[in-house]
Amino acid sequence: MVKLPIYLDNNATTRMDERVFEAMRPYFIEHYGNAASRNHPFGWKAEEAVDWARETIAKAIGADPKEIVFTSGATESDNLAIKGIAEMYAAKGDHIITLTTEHKAVLDTCKALERKGNRVTYLAVNKEGFVDLDMLREAITDKTILVTMMHANNEVGVIQDIEAIGKLCHEKGVIFHTDATQSVGKIPFDVQKMNVDLASISAHKIYGPKGVGALYVRKKSPRVKLAAQMDGGGHERGMRSGTLNVPGIVGLGKAIEICMADMESDTKRIQDMRDKMWMDFQAELDELYINGPDPLDKPEWRLPGNLNVSFAFVEGEALMMGIKDIAVSSGSACTSASLEPSYVLKALGVGEDLAHTSIRFGIGRFNTQEECDYTVAQVVEAVKHLREMSPLYEMAKAGIDLKSIEWAAH
Repeated sequence: MVKLPIYLDNNATTRMDERVFEAMRPYFIEHYGNAASRNHPFGWKAEEAVDWARETIAKAIGADPKEIVFTSGATESDNLAIKGIAEMYAAKGDHIITLTTEHKAVLDTCKALERKGNRVTYLAVNKEGFVDLDMLREAITDKTILVTMMHANNEVGVIQDIEAIGKLCHEKGVIFHTDATQSVGKIPFDVQKMNVDLASISAHKIYGPKGVGALYVRKKSPRVKLAAQMDGGGHERGMRSGTLNVPGIVGLGKAIEICMADMESDTKRIQDMRDKMWMDFQAELDELYINGPDPLDKPEWRLPGNLNVSFAFVEGEALMMGIKDIAVSSGSACTSASLEPSYVLKALGVGEDLAHTSIRFGIGRFNTQEECDYTVAQVVEAVKHLREMSPLYEMAKAGIDLKSIEWAAH
């Protein structure tokens, strides 16, 4: 028997693993010292826990523990990386390059810098979400100080070739930052192998607590310097002041430790459920479109648990109402004035009508095959029901080219 409701929105956040919760528990009640208090055992115990987490995270991504800076999450890490570089290297240049499909934490940070006089190039992606390396090469100028491109996209799951991107950046003497929120702990990630200078990490995407993250900052070849964005005490080697969130940091460390130990088995199980879901949809429904790389054709270029599908002739919001016992996300985001389709889907060239019909399924560690099968059955039933009421679907099935119709205005 499937227990309702079902959670399939693991790209948005994840349930905390009980092993993470148990690791954190003592640091709320028993070992509650400030990690910056160096003259008594309470502080030493807290500092010891922070050091363990720093070492665990560093080992997982091929870094040195001294290169890990703790933050409140990936949004802060993105801000610190991008604004910190812009300020520190202002004398060298003012140009930043990013992608149109980045997370808002990157895009909004870049827009804030534009208002202060920085120049930002927003590169387009192809219909699967990949950046063109030749286009990136052409965009780099002698004033370019930073390239920021996410490793794996939160909406369509596309995994960029950041090893090649980082190599190009290093050849040109440009610092490379990647938002690795969706990838660290889920797929292999090595800052040395992938030529990464700065990487943003978050705990709550990998079964850890909310409100804690980290920023990897390379300390040699090249040595990356950041201008602090928060002052007061000089914590984290002067890059991020503020009393450290010891329980959260322990949770991030434990979450990454579990992910690294279980990555191979977790990935296979999650990917198998995702692939079966996609095949089952295709067997039951027509007029389906995958957003991002096809998981069956290019599994190595798509996040294991991500499936983003457009169900043509069905409004995404209406479909979500029809499967209200299943937590997923829609390809359109409510704003105060209108229902706008996802900017990521638009950047992939997905038409507005189709973008409005998309649903993102995020499969994670705690999902079961039974839950996925139940979800497919519910979605298929809802799509068929909604299409029965759609004259457009009927016309399309009759072979009428809907684009050729001139609709009369009333």
